[in-house]
Amino acid sequence: MTENISDLTDCVRQVMRHLFTFHRLALPGYCLLALPVVLLLTACDGKPEKQTAPPRPVRTITAPVAAGTGLLIRTGEIRPQDEVALGFRLDGRLLMRAVDVGDSVTAGQLLGTLESDTQQNQFESARADFTSALATERLAALNLKRMIQLMPSGAIARVQLDTARSDWQTAASRRQSSEAALKTAQENLSWTRLTAPAAGVVTQVSAQPGQVLMAGQPLVTLAVSGGRDAVIDVVDPQQFSRHTGVFIISLTRDPVVKCTGELRNISPQADPQTRTWRVRIHLIDPPVSMMLGASVQVRQAASGPGLISLPASALTWTGGKPAVFVVNRLSHQLELRPVTLGGYTTSAILVSTGVVSGDAVVTAGVNQLRQGETVAFGEAAE
Repeated sequence: MTENISDLTDCVRQVMRHLFTFHRLALPGYCLLALPVVLLLTACDGKPEKQTAPPRPVRTITAPVAAGTGLLIRTGEIRPQDEVALGFRLDGRLLMRAVDVGDSVTAGQLLGTLESDTQQNQFESARADFTSALATERLAALNLKRMIQLMPSGAIARVQLDTARSDWQTAASRRQSSEAALKTAQENLSWTRLTAPAAGVVTQVSAQPGQVLMAGQPLVTLAVSGGRDAVIDVVDPQQFSRHTGVFIISLTRDPVVKCTGELRNISPQADPQTRTWRVRIHLIDPPVSMMLGASVQVRQAASGPGLISLPASALTWTGGKPAVFVVNRLSHQLELRPVTLGGYTTSAILVSTGVVSGDAVVTAGVNQLRQGETVAFGEAAE
């Protein structure tokens, strides 16, 4: 369309040049005829106005009044304080696994065995070498003793005594070497049997009979009996590092079953996938029904400012920190505000700073918005 208008404009300009060149003395009527053409040129040369796209509508919620000081509730899982993966110290084919998931074991109990024909043969050979070396040493010792007794009477030469002493020393060295080889062969044979280092519960099995295992490859995972922890994942570890009080842990399926706990440790780095830190809380005298793997709720007394509950869909990130989009009610522009999370549930986040009551917080499509963008108020979130 633009090319057609350009061609038409060039054509009209040539006609006008012809009229003014060859008809300068013509009647003024020609000027009247040229006037619409000039107006046409003016209209053709004008550029069309660029239409502005309407502001994007966004779904918002009005931030409610802060709930005030209360309890921060998080969901976690009961895990053992000490959990170890156990494997053989030798390569070999798994002959037998004596336990399964959920089995309770005692210290020294057999967990599994490898095929031990090779190690058994090495042990028998080492034991035979040791027996032979021991007999040779004893014979050399008796011979040396006789030589020492005969030497004063002159019945033997000095060189015979020296030879007997050398034979005994050689036999003693061979006995020591074969004894060490026997111990090594005995250890290798014992390593074909995997036993529990302590009492506990088997939480995972990683191999089946007949499978060829590498040295150190886990066969079972053992939760050592003793302490238990409530393990939770949080987005603000500083809130826990400042907490020195007692936690209240209760079963999710039966909140009546509960106990207290103390902060044990916080992982130094965040999980790269979830951007959360793992917190372990030591359970103090937990009831028997708080078994490993049970889902629990961890309650922590909250201190400081009240918490504002917002839909979880409002949460986004800026510079690796949590944030939300707030709509300026006057300019209708978006403001990306960093926030501090005081807790969260499966459907909501609890904000302690960054948002005040009455703010219009965007609750949908936050990953497609940008700072300073002009938007329109759309459907209000319930």
